[in-house]
Amino acid sequence: MWNADIDFANPIRAYSGIHRENNIEMKKKYFGTDGIRGKVGDFPITPDFFLRLGYAVGKVLLASDRQLAADKRPTVLIGKDTRISGYMLESALEAGFSAAGVDVLLSGPLPTPAVAYLVRALRIQAGAVISASHNPFDDNGIKFFSSAGSKLPDSMELQIEAELDQPMKTTPSIKLGRVQRLRDAAGRYIEFCKSTFPNQLDLRGLRIVVDCANGADYHIAGHVMHELGADVITTHASPDGFNINYECGATHIETLQGSILQHKADIGIAVDGDGDRVLMVSREGVLYDGDSLAYIIAKHRQQLGELQGGVAGTLMTNLAVEQAFERLGIPFARANVGDRYVSELLQQNDWYLGAENSGHIICRDKHTTGDGIISALQVLYALRDTGLTLADFMRDVPFFPQRLINVKVSGNFDFRSNPAVAACKNEAEQALGNDGRILLRASGTEPLIRVMVEGKVLQQTDYWAEKIAETIRQQAASSMTGS
Repeated sequence: MWNADIDFANPIRAYSGIHRENNIEMKKKYFGTDGIRGKVGDFPITPDFFLRLGYAVGKVLLASDRQLAADKRPTVLIGKDTRISGYMLESALEAGFSAAGVDVLLSGPLPTPAVAYLVRALRIQAGAVISASHNPFDDNGIKFFSSAGSKLPDSMELQIEAELDQPMKTTPSIKLGRVQRLRDAAGRYIEFCKSTFPNQLDLRGLRIVVDCANGADYHIAGHVMHELGADVITTHASPDGFNINYECGATHIETLQGSILQHKADIGIAVDGDGDRVLMVSREGVLYDGDSLAYIIAKHRQQLGELQGGVAGTLMTNLAVEQAFERLGIPFARANVGDRYVSELLQQNDWYLGAENSGHIICRDKHTTGDGIISALQVLYALRDTGLTLADFMRDVPFFPQRLINVKVSGNFDFRSNPAVAACKNEAEQALGNDGRILLRASGTEPLIRVMVEGKVLQQTDYWAEKIAETIRQQAASSMTGS
């Protein structure tokens, strides 16, 4: 199991924000930065583990919810994306909850942020989403939401892991949880998304391509845009259990870029498999990532006098965006990579806007978690309100070349303490000087080391990224052979 989710960063210049190695994460056996994730059939993404997990979460809920009357049971909403394995894992999870004495509502395929919203709207105790987000179909995972619609705190995840070590004893039949289907979950969420767009505006006259990634937004994203007045071309909205994220969606933006030109559309929107991230493409086929979209939202809100506080980014946020915020007088701070860390930073500073360049954008005044549709609507609001294009908003932000390479390694390779990797990184830092950054970090969900190099000169950026990546490959291979 891969759970090496600790960041290893030593940027050349000093940054504000969260720079920490999360020691609590290191103590966890199952939970990573975004729930639990892995290959279906490999522990812990197995039916027997999900049965025990549902039971453990249920027992923790029963012990922690002091507001429930003695004769009431907690209720959990279970959503999922469109992977074939979701049916198997859903059945196991609901059985575990029922055995613990917890009622279950099943929504069927539904975006992650929709579950977070419905937990709050229905005033129930928790939500669970069976999804591996942007990963391929043969991966799966799970993440949980509290009654407030936010990710579970570390302390509760540790309680769940402790409960997993205890024997499983089914509650008496009279106390078993009931399981029922939640009707019109998608319709409720569609109305919520529409409510975040200003009543005085609409999307009439806009031709929009929406790439649903054959994921959980397949029956939602296009409807939201259409009901707000747009001429919508919906693509990759025919999930078959195996095609989620396959050559489509936010992880394969080239597909949307081709569709934009083919349909002569004004703008393109791509979400990922579980709908919590979004990227956008202009009519010219130019990609605008999470950094760009957050900048557009922030600049527009500042113009309206509605930007409360500053903006939270991550260690991956392009240096040009930080400098652009500085020119506008907008405070900016960096968190560790991961939307939960962005959310933590927003709460600490009492700010309302944060983003990852991968497309996770959090608008705390609209929702408690990252939401691809709602974030896209905030960008569309800026465009409709000002009459500007994506290019107009971003004209004064000359992005630094940034090269990201994912290096596949064994879960046992500790790049943080490897002398050759450290020496190569130091050499690169000296060559880049004050005009660049280097970030090395382990993925929290896959057996990968992510190498990011940023600088003013493209050739130099590419050279050092390749050299560091190759050093990691060689050192990882050597550690496997013991040479």
